[in-house]
Order: sequence, then C-alpha cells, then structure tokens
Amino acid sequence: MILEKDFIPAKYTNSVEKGSFKWSAPSNIALVKYWGKKENQIPANPSISFTLNNCKTITSLNFSKKENAENFSFDLLFEGKPKEDFKPKIQKFFERVEKYLPFLKEYHFTIDTENTFPHSSGIASSASGMSALAMNLMSLEKELSQNFGTEMTDDYFFKKASFLARLGSGSACRSVKGSVVVWGNSEIIGSSDLFGVEFPNQIHENFKNYQDTILLVDKGEKQVSSTVGHDLMHDHPYAERRFEQAHENLSKIKTVLESGNLDEFIKIVESEALTLHAMMMTSMPYFILMKPNTLEIINRIWKFRNETKISVCFTLDAGANVHVLYPENVSVKVLEFIKDELVGYCQNSQYICDEIGFGAKKL
Repeated sequence: MILEKDFIPAKYTNSVEKGSFKWSAPSNIALVKYWGKKENQIPANPSISFTLNNCKTITSLNFSKKENAENFSFDLLFEGKPKEDFKPKIQKFFERVEKYLPFLKEYHFTIDTENTFPHSSGIASSASGMSALAMNLMSLEKELSQNFGTEMTDDYFFKKASFLARLGSGSACRSVKGSVVVWGNSEIIGSSDLFGVEFPNQIHENFKNYQDTILLVDKGEKQVSSTVGHDLMHDHPYAERRFEQAHENLSKIKTVLESGNLDEFIKIVESEALTLHAMMMTSMPYFILMKPNTLEIINRIWKFRNETKISVCFTLDAGANVHVLYPENVSVKVLEFIKDELVGYCQNSQYICDEIGFGAKKL
C-alpha cells in the first residue's frame, strides 16, 4: 500500500539547468460522483469516471535554474497571453506540493496553457489543467532523479502525478491515466484516497469507445463554486447516507462495467447525477445549478429513450451542462436526435462531441 510519505523524494542525483516539457491532459466525467471532502483534498466518498478524449488542456512548462531559491517564481500564460487571475491558484498549488517536489523554488517557470474547448464553457478545466501541470512537473522530477542507471518506474510516475494533481483539484487525479478511473478507498483493488487508479477489471465491449456529447446549456460563471459546495457537505443532514450510497453504487457499477448491462448503467448514472444536485438543493445555504433548459433536455432524453429503446442517458457535473452518454453503435441515431431536439436548448446552439480517452499524453 502506497502512503503519502512514499511521495517525498530522497535527494536528487542529477542537475538540470533548464529545459521544457509539454503534456496534454483530458477532462473527465464522473459516473459515481464525489461530493464532500476532508482535509488535504481527501474525498468523503469514492468516485469513478470516464476519461474524455477531445476536451483537454495542453500545457507547456519552460524552466530555468535561478540564483535565489527563497520564493516560488513563475509566469502564467493562457493561450499565449498573461493570465494574472489564475496565478493565486498556482501559487496555492505550489505551496501544497512543495514538500513532494522540493525543487520548485530553485527554478523560474513559464507555464503556458490552452484548452481545446471554449473557456468558461462550464467544462471542468481545473481537472485537465492541474493534471497537465502535474505531468510536466513529474517529467522534471524524473530527470532530476536519473543517475547511475536508476530509472523512475512508470507506475510511480503516474501515481505521483495523480497524487499531485489531486492537491490542485480533487477530480484532476482522475485525468492522468486510464479510460475508467477510480478515486477513493473502496472495494476496488488498488483504490486509494491519495490518487486515481485505472479500473483494474475487464471492461465489457459495450463500454469501449463510449460517446459523450456535452450540451453547453449555460456557459456563465457558476453562482456557487465547487469548493463551497463540497464544504456544505460537512453539516449536511443527508451526508452520511449519501456517502454510503456512493459506496453501494460503486459496487453496482463495477459489476455493470464487467457485464455490459446498459439498463443498469443508465439507472446508476442518472440517479447519481440527480443525487449530486439533490445534495446542493438540500444543503444550508441551498442552491440550484441546473437551469430550466437542463430539465427540458433531461425530459427529452427520457421520452426519446422510452420511444426508441435506445440506450442513451445523461449525467451532470456541478453545473447546468448535460453530458449525453451512449454506446458508439447507436451514435448516428443519437446525434440526429441531439441535432433535431436538444441543440435548441444549448447556449448559442453549442455542443461538443467527445468519447472515452486514455489519459494524459506527452507531446
């Protein structure tokens, strides 16, 4: 079992003056949701997600050794232009991870990042952004650790990257490696609160290349941030039962992913999405992130599924957008339905076609 202390490195054996790396990391969509966290970004319940393929962040990291190693020093660019309002988040991340990456104050970094999806589209860019940054920092640590023929193992590299990403944004730990990723201590072998792990069992053909069309219902800033929402679970009247339910649903979806039972998959995934929003509506203070068009879309999906018996379902994250999930073999009919009936409920008719991906990539 890997413990937190295992990610604190021994003395580095190599010296690196300057260089650069570039990684892409995808967003992900949880099937069993995590809502509520303990100290140090530890989840109150386990979750499982599909890794996306097209919605991703591409981040390059340039670094050079500096004289003064007292403070963190970095420039942050978004799509090539300085982005001052992102800097406090990176500063906080560096402070959290310094213990595990003791070289951070020795370098000046230029972090240049861009998304393949529209900014502020309501797609979780903190997950893809923090995992892309973590991959770059691990690439530098790998170079610093190389000497005398000793090589950092891939297993350690990816687990530590996921561990670091989690300290930037909880769900970012599910964007590092694998198509289906589990995060949080659970009955699934190898699962951990500290990092995400690839679902270890055989996944049924029905879920290979699963499709996710993201309907952009509302692209504005959320009126309640996820961080605030998570905190409201501390005194939530239904929190304990919700955490138990997440364990139960994880156990059920594990069986479903192996058996390929699409009807059961739909029940669990839609119930989880609505439960997430029910927790928001029953916290104190209470809030609603769904919009009228979110509900219109859900009702249209239910009607279409009842009439056609096609295995299409929805999930939501902490926002108004709808993720429409369906197997690849029905994609022609489902996309036709989306264009004919659902696009009218999207802001500026915008939607994104995505599918299951495999995690971060070195570019």
